[in-house]
Amino acid sequence: MTSVEPLRERLVTAGVAMLEDTGASQLGLRAIAREAGVSHGAPRRYFPTHTALLAAIAAAGYHDLRAEIEAVQADSPRHRVDRTGLAYVEFAVRRPEMFALMFRHDLLEGAGENLRETVSLPLFRHWRELVSSCVPDPTGERAMCLWTNLHGLAVLAANRSLEAVAPEADLRALVLGSIARYLGTPS
Repeated sequence: MTSVEPLRERLVTAGVAMLEDTGASQLGLRAIAREAGVSHGAPRRYFPTHTALLAAIAAAGYHDLRAEIEAVQADSPRHRVDRTGLAYVEFAVRRPEMFALMFRHDLLEGAGENLRETVSLPLFRHWRELVSSCVPDPTGERAMCLWTNLHGLAVLAANRSLEAVAPEADLRALVLGSIARYLGTPS
């Protein structure tokens, strides 16, 4: 481990904590440096731009989401899809600020972490393989449509729009119902 790694990691950890506590609007370089206990210029040694630091924070979120999804255990491929879909939506509800930042490719693209290639596309490929283990999906269209449906539910639940329009909605039932519509009833 080089001397660069601990401080870089500390800045990302401080950024993650601030994101979760106060939201993305408070994630300035100076604020993160202050939270990490370093000078306001220290982040610039590792993150040339504000978006580079945001991308590193988003990468940490992707790492956490991937770990949760890979930890899903089930007795059949279909139940694994159910549990993975639930884990995805639950992550968004539990960590709404992180979830929102992770999918800001418009903001994070070109910020140095190459999130699309290193984390988001591998995560989608994993999802596509899960869906294909249940039903043939040679083009990936079914996996894409199901993911966009679940992502929409995740966003609506995370930003509390779902409770505003459907206060009695059972999020778990909505997720499992969406999966059933795309994949058929559980085996």
